[in-house]
Amino acid sequence: MFDLSQLHTFGLSAKARNLVHWRDDSRLLIDRDEPHYILAGGSNTVFVDDFDGTLICVEGQGVSVTETDTDYVVTAQAGENWHDLVCALLAKGIDGLENLALIPGTVGAAPIQNIGAYGRELSEFCQSVDVRDKFTGEELQLTRRECQFGYRDSFFKRPEGQNLLVRSVTLALPKTWRPELSYGALTDLSKDCTAQQICEAVINIRSAKLPDPEKIGNAGSFFKNPVIEADHYDKLLADFPAMPGHPLSDGRIKVPAAFLIDKLGYKGYEREGIGCHASQPLVLFNTGEGSGQALLNMAREIRDAVYKRFAIQLHNEVRLVGRTGLVEL
Repeated sequence: MFDLSQLHTFGLSAKARNLVHWRDDSRLLIDRDEPHYILAGGSNTVFVDDFDGTLICVEGQGVSVTETDTDYVVTAQAGENWHDLVCALLAKGIDGLENLALIPGTVGAAPIQNIGAYGRELSEFCQSVDVRDKFTGEELQLTRRECQFGYRDSFFKRPEGQNLLVRSVTLALPKTWRPELSYGALTDLSKDCTAQQICEAVINIRSAKLPDPEKIGNAGSFFKNPVIEADHYDKLLADFPAMPGHPLSDGRIKVPAAFLIDKLGYKGYEREGIGCHASQPLVLFNTGEGSGQALLNMAREIRDAVYKRFAIQLHNEVRLVGRTGLVEL
């Protein structure tokens, strides 16, 4: 059995029966009948039990940059650290990813989750994703359209996409840069600011709001921000006039899950070694004495309380892994 406590940022005690470190140049075929799970940086995965299967840690490294008349085309291997990539590109004068700074994890995890923050998402820049079928060894390239990106969602989360290992991601970053300042505290920045200034602002904001997983075990935002119908949002405003809402192009409203959790009094609440962070209630954390069952208990309690009070269903953003694979909250 292999210890997993240092392989996921939540830091719960768990073990795996087998552990494989995979690089893109190494052969890897998985038995379809054997439980297995692909782990990138471990920042969006929580092991809530021992894993009775093979854990595959993706570690391929390397970044290349080419140019077209309009774009910088960046191909990064799956094992590259995402934040390091953002900073390295900015240092080369390649802008565009600054709003996505300090998102933990690796490049390989980015398209699976369609990472996003402060008005930007990976899907805006993703040109293609190179993958390998873990059962057959076949290598494929998926276009942005084929990745079927959605809000913290992609083809890779669907049953037909879960057999694919991400080898590398290719991004197209426009040479004509335009800042995205419409979200949150970034609205306070000057419209003449640079990409580096936006990056620094994002780092400062995230550092102030989110606990450092090196010090406090956590996996960032535990729940997705729910999207509700406009009439439902209007009814809630009657009772909660200060409820924030971000209109989407389809007419629906995205509501901050943190606001809902805070209104129910969970901010700063701790039980059985699991806490709801006092600065950002969207973050659940491990005091060092938590267990997988205690985390599931608290997450389910919060989910049920939000639904009872607001008639809004919360869904976990974090991937929960149990004895044989993903666990439903």
